[in-house]
Amino acid sequence: MKFDLHTHHYRCGHARGEMEDYIQAALARGLDVIGISDHSPYFGREENHPYPTLTMAKSEFAEYVNEVRRLKEKYRDKIEVLLGVESDYFEKSAQTYKNVYDHYPMDYIIGSVHFVHGVNIFDKNRWNGLSEKEILDTKEEYYRLIEKSAKSGMFQVLGHIDAIKGYFPSISDVKTNKVDHALHVIADQEVAIEVNTSGKMKDCGGWYPSADLLERAKYYNIPITLGSDSHDPERIGEDLDLVRKHLKSIGYQEWYFFRNKKPVAVSL
Repeated sequence: MKFDLHTHHYRCGHARGEMEDYIQAALARGLDVIGISDHSPYFGREENHPYPTLTMAKSEFAEYVNEVRRLKEKYRDKIEVLLGVESDYFEKSAQTYKNVYDHYPMDYIIGSVHFVHGVNIFDKNRWNGLSEKEILDTKEEYYRLIEKSAKSGMFQVLGHIDAIKGYFPSISDVKTNKVDHALHVIADQEVAIEVNTSGKMKDCGGWYPSADLLERAKYYNIPITLGSDSHDPERIGEDLDLVRKHLKSIGYQEWYFFRNKKPVAVSL
């Protein structure tokens, strides 16, 4: 069984194509399950749409859910369409986000940390002029937030857990025990992490997480899933067979997708 849980479309302001384009691409690539998981609105802000090039507007979310549900029904005999969302994790407004999601029939929610100390991790300029101590502090804060997101009870999947390396690859070499501590917490909370194949689009190259982190995740028996993080229908299901082969080589025997927030095990 083939699936891809991490996809975007035009509503987020930085992806190409309609939701249905991604479903059609999934069908063309022989997928059995496709998850729709565009960037959630900024529910913690008063404005309707403070960041139009990063997320959908708050006023669009209900229609987003309704469109996924319509497409679930339309394609029910061809492919299983899952209702998801990629949600930013903001410590101070986490309960606000949870209250919103509890009103909708989500199949799964991906929790991603995109902001550390108020700055986007994909802002190439954020690293300019930082001392070694400041770089270490940024990495440790990133993993503290990931740990908190795992404990929040809001997410079935944690997104791209080493994406902080995206435009600063050398941060992977900065040693801290906070990474393993976060992995231990993720395992205790039984939250899945994704193999996100979009890292190849950034300066770091390769997947999120890197091979060494995947091996440590297996050591902690952290559940695993797949997400292309597609912002273009052409990337749906990218590297699926390569990821599956690699996961088997390090000892994983199954991976998961989520239906009604419950894990569905799929043999590798």
